[in-house]
Amino acid sequence: MSPKAVNVRVLTMDSELEFAIQPNTTGKQLFDQVVKTIALREIWFFGLQYTDSKDFPCWLKLNKKVLGQDIKKNSPQTLTFKFRARFFPEEVSEELIQEITQKLFFLQVKESILTDEIYCPPETCVLLASYAMQAKHGDFNDESHRPGSLVNERLLPKRVMEQFQLSPEEWEKRVVTWWKEHRGMLKEEAMLEYLKIAQDLEMYGVNYFDIRNKKGTELYLGVDALGLNIYDKQDKLTPKIGFPWSEIRNISFNDKKFVIKPMEKKSPDFIFYAPRLRINRRILSLCMGNHELYMRRRKADSIEVQQMKAQAQEEKMARLQERERIQAEIERRKQAEQEREAMRRKVEDLERSAADARRALEDQSRITKELEEKRKQAEEAQLRLKQEREEAEREHERMMERVRYEQEEKDKIVQEIEQARRLADQKAVEAQQKENEARELEEQLREAKLRVLQAQQHPNNHTNNNHYTEHPGEYGNPMEDEESDEEENNSSRNGRGVELLTNEYASRHEENRTTATTKDHNMKRKLEEERKSLRQQQKKAETREDKIYRDNIFDKGIDRYQTLKKIRQGTVKRRIDEFEAL
Repeated sequence: MSPKAVNVRVLTMDSELEFAIQPNTTGKQLFDQVVKTIALREIWFFGLQYTDSKDFPCWLKLNKKVLGQDIKKNSPQTLTFKFRARFFPEEVSEELIQEITQKLFFLQVKESILTDEIYCPPETCVLLASYAMQAKHGDFNDESHRPGSLVNERLLPKRVMEQFQLSPEEWEKRVVTWWKEHRGMLKEEAMLEYLKIAQDLEMYGVNYFDIRNKKGTELYLGVDALGLNIYDKQDKLTPKIGFPWSEIRNISFNDKKFVIKPMEKKSPDFIFYAPRLRINRRILSLCMGNHELYMRRRKADSIEVQQMKAQAQEEKMARLQERERIQAEIERRKQAEQEREAMRRKVEDLERSAADARRALEDQSRITKELEEKRKQAEEAQLRLKQEREEAEREHERMMERVRYEQEEKDKIVQEIEQARRLADQKAVEAQQKENEARELEEQLREAKLRVLQAQQHPNNHTNNNHYTEHPGEYGNPMEDEESDEEENNSSRNGRGVELLTNEYASRHEENRTTATTKDHNMKRKLEEERKSLRQQQKKAETREDKIYRDNIFDKGIDRYQTLKKIRQGTVKRRIDEFEAL
């Protein structure tokens, strides 16, 4: 009878995976199955996290059976793990190669900032929120991203939202102002820009542990990609003493006592005490993993990493070419749309011109008819005048004849003849006037006909000389487990130790780094304007972290890397003495 399989649920930052494992399945076998499923090759940053029976977060030991580890069951039939980044890179733009790796880091760091696990100043929170929106939605669009559309988005930490007298809509407006400046940026590029700013935050990638020195002073030990740092209990932003990994040759613990041996053999051991044995185990595991990655970064890339970088570069070039093709296609479509719009306006102009011409033609036709009517009336009047004149002439002749035959009535006839003559002259003048009017009407008629002919020819010219043809566009590997391969005896108080292969001359270039916002003067200026603008809306008092951050950055003028350089100055012995004196 085959052993009964156990259901396993693995929560990544953006998905939920389910597996069935056998009782003899090891942590490494489960881990390999997870990274294969999500196509992740940069496995050395990640691990599987679970909660033990005492509600402590732990990392799954890869060289042991899954069911042999103290995993708290949320349900009788299912084990739950979180797939999380365990170790952090020094420089995200150089070390995070795969797109899936960048996305997982982006989502995890964003969640840590939103939950205040990593302190971020308010003005930088607004900037990071804009990159998060670009990474999620792409370019800002006035149509799809109307005011109020981001109200349900998790844009900022609750601490920031409550600290200032701004409504969600006003916060949204501030984020959108920054978001609009990222136009044209790929979603993958926005994620990387987010991480490049986040990695400069003082708490980024730091694991904090409660420790005490020999005097019993309670302090924090910070373990990160660059080394070990000591913090005051009231200040997680500003380390007091620092030791880069290149200065450490051996780390070990015995019960609650943790011993670090420096590369300088004349220096005393760096000793501190943890409240529980399990904390020393976690510190040792983190130190081993971070130290190995620290030294690996200072060597030539392995063949595997070189291949991944080459593949990532090819994929990036392919994405850029695709983006250029899409942009060119968008421009072509935009140009075609502009041309269609211009042609539409031109056609409308021609239609208006043709309508005007038709109206003018109708007006000319009406005028022509009126003139023709007047011409006919003038001709009829002229004919009547002619007839009257002829009749007058005949009457004159009859009168003359009567004069010859009626001498006795001479005076009377002479008067009548004279009267008739005057009447005839008057009629002749009127006839001449009518004749002149008729000539003028004929001249106006000829001009009207000429204009009508020209108006009829005009639209034809437009139609014949303007042709439009529409051409559619062508749219064409993880660090090993917390323990060694030897069986762990939880009840044993014997210590463990490991000799680190350290090059004490390894580069410490991180001490001379500058933050992303310092490099970009325009961004630095806008962040300062954002900070001043927010202070005018401040409702609650600054938090302790706000005051520490402002004191470091604006009063002392030192950022994370300048602080790092400062706390590493002096001999190792002097720094250890300072630690003991705290």
